[in-house]
Amino acid sequence: MLSDKSRPVVEATLPLVGSRIGEITPKFYNRLFGAHPELLDGLFSRSNQRNGNQQQALAGSIAAFATHLVNNPDTLPETVLSRIAHRHASLGITEPQYQVVYEHLFAAIAEDLADVITPEIAEAWTEVYWLMADALIKLEKGLYAAQANTAMWMPWTVVEKTPAGTGSMTFTLAPVDDTPATAALPGQYISVKVALPDGLRQVRQYSLSGDAGTSRSFTTKINDGGEVSPVLHNSVEVGDIIEISNPYGEITLKDGDGPVVLASAGIGCTPTASILRSLAETGSDRQVLVLHAESTMDSWALRSQMTDDVERLDGAALQLWLEEPQVGTKSGFMSLREVDLPADASLYLCGPLPFMKNIRNEAIEAGIPATRIHYEVFGPDIWLAA
Repeated sequence: MLSDKSRPVVEATLPLVGSRIGEITPKFYNRLFGAHPELLDGLFSRSNQRNGNQQQALAGSIAAFATHLVNNPDTLPETVLSRIAHRHASLGITEPQYQVVYEHLFAAIAEDLADVITPEIAEAWTEVYWLMADALIKLEKGLYAAQANTAMWMPWTVVEKTPAGTGSMTFTLAPVDDTPATAALPGQYISVKVALPDGLRQVRQYSLSGDAGTSRSFTTKINDGGEVSPVLHNSVEVGDIIEISNPYGEITLKDGDGPVVLASAGIGCTPTASILRSLAETGSDRQVLVLHAESTMDSWALRSQMTDDVERLDGAALQLWLEEPQVGTKSGFMSLREVDLPADASLYLCGPLPFMKNIRNEAIEAGIPATRIHYEVFGPDIWLAA
């Protein structure tokens, strides 16, 4: 935990570092990639570097971690660390890489705060960094050890490529070799690595949208301005081999017999569809309320799968919001104020960030404790960091 020596220093300098961290992180990444350009090949997202999301997520995570240590010096922010550790494990982050990050991050801090930084300040923030790094290293080692294999990347063949609503595609995979497949939990994701036209390899995480267990299928919506989804949609064909990671992600269906509310918008239905499928496959008698928002009925990527699974569950009901409503649907954007939420429900949430923020606020207003609201962010988690 944060030492008595460092705590007052971090507390006193947190406003300054917090105000500058948004400028420090771009300098850090410039230094990092200048020294190690290979990290952009198959590890860091080039798109998230360009749009600033990765810098924002890193800056917010460091500030949030330091703030927690100041306010709670004897504990660690488990939620923040768990989410980061799962994302790191899905990318194959290794312990030595934390030393590389430290070297370039603190060089960026020293550059940005050259007029005010002292050895005492540097020592205190070094302690903060290594408390965070050591906690993540421990969690990630545990995640790696829990896998059914020791491989980071495994070759799987595309055996089906199926249109799934307007602009979306479902990829069904089969293993190429006899590497043991780790069983996925409902709601988890895999990392998918593809080669871009310029030869650079890029990785994205995609939620497993079908059955849990050792099968692998994921559904992705094409992003015309992106780098990976256009390759998957336009270039990858049945019979091609792609590299994937083991499944990761801590937003999974929790054990229990209480009501479950699955709320999603757009392609955010992929993890909730996986949770719904697991409930249907096990014949669950839990009360299940499925809420989904979409632009049009044709845009709903997993419409058939989700409606079929709702029908298989005696205790399930579906409510649908469409911007272009049809008979039996609600008009416009989803609002929980229009929903009779079951008592003691757990809410699983995925979709665009503004959608999730709004639904989470409405859920808390309706009486669902924050501890029973679970959400998945596609890409760098700038919400958690904030």
